Amino acid sequence: MVVDFRRTKRDHSPLHIDGSTVEIVDSTKFLGVHLAEDLTWSLNTSTITKKAQQRLYFLRRPRKAHLPPPILTTFYRGTIESILSSCITAWFGNCTASDRKSLQRVVRTTEKIIGASLPTITDIYTTRCIRKANSIVDDHTHPSHTLFTLLPSGKRYRSIRALTSRLCNSFLPHAIRLLNTQSLV
Repeated sequence: MVVDFRRTKRDHSPLHIDGSTVEIVDSTKFLGVHLAEDLTWSLNTSTITKKAQQRLYFLRRPRKAHLPPPILTTFYRGTIESILSSCITAWFGNCTASDRKSLQRVVRTTEKIIGASLPTITDIYTTRCIRKANSIVDDHTHPSHTLFTLLPSGKRYRSIRALTSRLCNSFLPHAIRLLNTQSLV
């Protein structure tokens, strides 16, 4: 896979390793996340949505057995929410509105099956971002720890300058904004 954002598109010369040519692909799956060559997350989101919708069947079965909503909620968190939130801090910030809508549709369907309210996909993302950012701040050996520097007041973190919306919506700037708004409350 070749990620190239230059204005003039060129054909890339083939890469040879030990005499064999490496195939150039449009997308690849790495650690369970589908990466596209244009760094959009539609393929990843559609795959996650499809997998979560398939698991809704396993939630409907205990519902027919008249299990109470707290047990069904626990089952949802283990089988469906775990899929929806897999590596969510890496990809959710740059999802399109239609991708977010399809993910939220799965959560709303689950709410109807269970008969109880559940956190939205955006709430799940926010919670995971804050949790991950706090673990990075607490771990001095983490490679990203130096990006979380306090301002002289000691209350807020220094924002990362982002010139592109892709960087602005990514995890680190978003996590710093969340920590700063959390410290103001």
